Amino acid sequence: MADEAGLNPFIFPCQGGLVLNRSTFTMQPGQAFELQNFEPDIKGGYRRINGYTKWNTNIVPQTASSTEKVLMSAFHQNEIIAARGTKVFRSSNGSSNTNGSTTNSATSVVVNSTSGFSSSGTILIGTEQITYTSIDSVTFIGCTRGANSTSAAVHADDAAVTQYWTEIDSGRTGAKKYSHFRYNINGTSTIVFADGANRASFYTTGNSVTDINTTNAPVDPQFVTGFKNAIFFAGMSSNPQELIFSAPYAPTDFTPASGAGSIRVDSPITGIFPFRDSLFIFCQERIFRLDGNTIADFQLQPVSKNIGCMNGFTIQEFAGDIVFLGRDGLRTVAGTERIGDVELGSISTAVHQLFNIYSDITEFDSVIVPDKTQYRIFFCDTSGNDARTKERTKGVICHRTAEGYEFAETLGIQPSCTDHINEDGIVYVIHGGYDGYVYQQEQGNTFDGTTIIGRYRSPDITMGDAGIRKQFQRAVINYAPEGSVNSDLFVRYDYEDPNSARPAAYPFDSSKVVALYGTGEYGTVTYGGQSNPLIRQPIEGSGFAIALRVVDNGVSVPYSLKGFQLEFKAAARR
Repeated sequence: MADEAGLNPFIFPCQGGLVLNRSTFTMQPGQAFELQNFEPDIKGGYRRINGYTKWNTNIVPQTASSTEKVLMSAFHQNEIIAARGTKVFRSSNGSSNTNGSTTNSATSVVVNSTSGFSSSGTILIGTEQITYTSIDSVTFIGCTRGANSTSAAVHADDAAVTQYWTEIDSGRTGAKKYSHFRYNINGTSTIVFADGANRASFYTTGNSVTDINTTNAPVDPQFVTGFKNAIFFAGMSSNPQELIFSAPYAPTDFTPASGAGSIRVDSPITGIFPFRDSLFIFCQERIFRLDGNTIADFQLQPVSKNIGCMNGFTIQEFAGDIVFLGRDGLRTVAGTERIGDVELGSISTAVHQLFNIYSDITEFDSVIVPDKTQYRIFFCDTSGNDARTKERTKGVICHRTAEGYEFAETLGIQPSCTDHINEDGIVYVIHGGYDGYVYQQEQGNTFDGTTIIGRYRSPDITMGDAGIRKQFQRAVINYAPEGSVNSDLFVRYDYEDPNSARPAAYPFDSSKVVALYGTGEYGTVTYGGQSNPLIRQPIEGSGFAIALRVVDNGVSVPYSLKGFQLEFKAAARR
């Protein structure tokens, strides 16, 4: 039996997130020196992130070139409204199989189930597109065969049927990235969108949109939102300092007599965002706040004269604050308990160097993961000096805790546009891709088939005394698996000194994974296993400091690192 006399345990929980602005020598043991594709877990620890899958297996149709990126991916009434090139489409994510053969002239198509399909729209069977006007539980009704220049064909029993994209708008020449806003007036769910080059439009249902082209309406707004029952627009090319708003409850009425109007600020507007009872107007070096209820009592108040927002698509409401990208990283505009008082604060100091390396921020985007109290910003750039592929695209995860903010880094997510919504208790996190597809985040264990590589590295830990050499015998890992884990544990000594011992990787897998009855695959999981097991891993080597690293070496189901215990014997003092 091994002699464990004089063995010292050193325990630390994984907490504090990624910290890059401090020496590894001064970091807390639970903080992370590297935290890639992990996220601060709302249950404590660092959790390997979920993947993403295609919302619809069919690409959004191109209008001129296969290189066209998705310019809008907005959730609306269980469909995605997607823009690509000069057109706008809609689609759900339904899929099924034919129930019986279908002739090439049939005006109804029978499938196993129409659940998940749009109530009207387009389906794809083989290479044939078929439009339909209605559905029942198993039938597409009112079918037009060989739609969109495809050929009507005979389809065998059990042929795959998928929802296809239905065009709802065209002719949007020169469209840029869209902004959008959802609202409901008199029980009608509506989405209004703007692309920075054409008239704004709104859509409710069906196969067409309504352009907002009435008298005094903005010509080419980039930004749109709602405030006090009116629709506000900004980012017009001819008057970038102007804010134009409609009459209350009338998104197409821009006559002053009805309550519409405009407000001018002294700097080009980069974004607009309603928060509590105010509308915040962001410029590159300014922030203003619009208070009041109608044109009769609107008041414009300055918030900052030297702090602004660099990219309007980074503005999000997050954990009771507005978060946005300033010149020095992420900032918040936080309303304090004192009415009318506003506190501006920088929150990303711990990972500031991740923001500093990018010179072109025009393609940056962001999204909220509401059920995780999480803000994500993605450093996308496909055309500038910093041009990066999807595999090389990085981002930052910001998580709000009771103590403040914790950070992590993403690698391999490259949105061209984003959206998020909590619809009837279901959270949807959506992004459009530069490849023409629309994706749903927080789904699956890969990035649409590409392995997610999670990396964690602890600080260099001295156990409180950097002058004592320690002979390490064991590392105990406390983790929470959600399925099969396929990772390695690395141990490094003395700040990764090449002359120090560098033991080979220790396998870190999940041979004993807890499973909920009814959800596990027989033979691959252990029912009744521990939900937070401990792995007692013997390790080799000695040093004055030690660092632990966990790296995925294959496809893993998400798991959460909760903490570690290092067991060592004190040796000689240096």
